[in-house]
Amino acid sequence: MSEPKNVFQQTRKHIKTGNLSFLKTQVAQWQKLTKLIQPLLPQPEQWQVVCYQYGVLIVTGENQAMISQLGYLQKQYISQLSKLDEFKDLQKIQVHLRNKSQAIQKNTANLEPLSEQTQDMLTHAASFVSDPKLSQALLRLASKKK
Repeated sequence: MSEPKNVFQQTRKHIKTGNLSFLKTQVAQWQKLTKLIQPLLPQPEQWQVVCYQYGVLIVTGENQAMISQLGYLQKQYISQLSKLDEFKDLQKIQVHLRNKSQAIQKNTANLEPLSEQTQDMLTHAASFVSDPKLSQALLRLASKKK
């Protein structure tokens, strides 16, 4: 068996250029692998590859039922995925539950604007706070118009 190429390990090139180039390479690899696995794993779910090293593929999903299905039928999915060149050494799939971050962002966007009275109270509170960063944050929050 040939030695697998580990794209998630820093090379001398990455050490010289800093971690940013290494992280960009890692993210690009994760996105590539995510696109490959997405149509092959249980649907409907937006799977994301977290890591693939030493024959272990780690993915996340938001739906507990889909995660359980993938866990129970792991051997069938491994046999499907291992047909792809990128996953020829695949031995195990680990699945983790991912927070529904997009739902949180949507909910915060639907919040009602602050009333004028609340804005005045925040502005007044900002003048009493001795921490300049906190004061600026209160002023920014108070400046949100209806």
